[in-house]
Amino acid sequence: MYLPMFADPLQSKKSLEDYLFEKGLLDAAKLQRIKDDIVKGSGSVGGAILKSGLVNDETYAKSYSEFYDVPYISLIEKNFTEELLNTIPLQLAKSYTAIPFLLDKDTKTLHVAMLDPLDLQFISFLEKKVGYKILSYISPPSELKKVVDENYGKSIKEEVIAALEEINQTTLKIEESHQTLESLATLKDAPVARIVNTLLETAVKSSASDIHIEPEENAVRVRYRIDGILGEKHTLPKEMQESVVARIKILCNLKIDEKRIPQDGRFKVQVGDTLTDLRVSTLPTVNGEKVVIRLLKDEANVYTFKDLGLTGLSLKRFEESLLRSNGIILVTGPTGSGKTVTLATALSKLNTSKVNIVTLEDPVEIRIKGVNQVQINPAAGLTFASGLRSFLRQDPNIIMVGEVRDDETAELAIHAALTGHLVLSTLHTNSSAGAIPRMIDMGVENFLLASTLNCVLAQRLVRKVCDNCKVAYDAPEELAKDIKNVLSGVTDAQLLLSKDKGMLDAIKSAGLEKMRLYRGVGCNKCGDTGYRGRSGIFEVLHVTENIRRLVLNKAPESEINKLATGEGMLTLLQDGYIKVLTGITTIEEVLRVAMD
Repeated sequence: MYLPMFADPLQSKKSLEDYLFEKGLLDAAKLQRIKDDIVKGSGSVGGAILKSGLVNDETYAKSYSEFYDVPYISLIEKNFTEELLNTIPLQLAKSYTAIPFLLDKDTKTLHVAMLDPLDLQFISFLEKKVGYKILSYISPPSELKKVVDENYGKSIKEEVIAALEEINQTTLKIEESHQTLESLATLKDAPVARIVNTLLETAVKSSASDIHIEPEENAVRVRYRIDGILGEKHTLPKEMQESVVARIKILCNLKIDEKRIPQDGRFKVQVGDTLTDLRVSTLPTVNGEKVVIRLLKDEANVYTFKDLGLTGLSLKRFEESLLRSNGIILVTGPTGSGKTVTLATALSKLNTSKVNIVTLEDPVEIRIKGVNQVQINPAAGLTFASGLRSFLRQDPNIIMVGEVRDDETAELAIHAALTGHLVLSTLHTNSSAGAIPRMIDMGVENFLLASTLNCVLAQRLVRKVCDNCKVAYDAPEELAKDIKNVLSGVTDAQLLLSKDKGMLDAIKSAGLEKMRLYRGVGCNKCGDTGYRGRSGIFEVLHVTENIRRLVLNKAPESEINKLATGEGMLTLLQDGYIKVLTGITTIEEVLRVAMD
């Protein structure tokens, strides 16, 4: 067993708080405040120091390491395999906030980061439990807690075993007590309930946008959509299918015994400081009910257009369109391309006490203070069309309609723009130019569209290269030629407005021999994917007089797109390639989303 130099803090000549004072990390007043808290409280010295908030986590951990001669370790870049995590049981790891980060099988030593590396009783117990010599380390406490939660939060094996045992016991008693498997899900502390809680907690901490619980013939597959990509995370036994679905139905007040038709519901969960709104949809399949849970953060983040990835001439033209007092602005793209966030950012920019903004959405995903937001309710007769008709009697300056879905909504939106309102909405098209023939196909007169349309913004979301494991490499010659060819028409004027001067430099200095691109090799922070977070790529079609003439003549999409690019519009592919050269994303990501 590893014994630090000062195994018993009470025997050291000075205390940790005095050591911090001597190093100049605490002044006399702060030192006295900590000493008073230690006397009043029943917790540890370290706990009192951290609770005071007078010393940050990293400083505390490094000072602790120096004072007690305990090795210090940062866990940010560590990879935690399932084999490594399984060396310490889940409950012990969570109870004592400890995580193994290295196993040396030659010396039979397990290296463990702990919240309290001087807890000799726990270390001795752990050595007997795991059969290895334990070498304890100190880490920044918040970092350690986060790593333990993220890694051990993914493990639900013990809960599954407990749930299966309970299900088997209940099954034996069905005939006697008339119970059903769903009865297990009604107990908050039942293993099935804890499994559902773990699935939800892991999704929130992983920043997943959706959870898919999919029944198969012999198992239940659980997948999370993270950064737009679905990935399998868990496989549950088939026997748990009904009780897991029943637990979710109870949480959102759906009918447990109704399994023949789809149902929709919602509920909220609190994980740490994050309150998340969950939208639940069930669907009967041949193997049982499939459940999809959409996660929507209740607290909306305030973004800027730069945060979203909109820069340069595209940003200037979009902002100019927003400043107009009337007309229509359309944001286009497939489902999940970030249209709602872009519109919310636009409304936040326009939102002042001098304007009346009303929105009609399905559902209201991002709440904006000071904006009158309405959720459609088709069952009660509140649709996009009927709501928009009512909005015109509410004296609005700016109207946001979640989506133009039919000819009636399109006609009302045009009418609102003609009568002096600024209308923002979304449309499902593959390009900005494609929005014009799409609106005409929906019955909008071409001369009305030409006089009201201000701007069309098309967008996609690409995954960002993880900054923690980003590496540069030389692009193959064929790829370098393709990038050069796509960006050959890009002018300085299209990018000069961007604060990121690296864009221009990257394009100008990109030679075919050594064109530098970037990718992530995978690390603990990005879940070994090489990507972390997402950014937008954009295509902003500014409706000029020349474009209006093409709309009046019902020109095809290709002709509109050709004229728009000639007038300075960056295409989705061009904007994507610029972000590739500046290290924001990878060429694979751009080709995945932009080549449709």
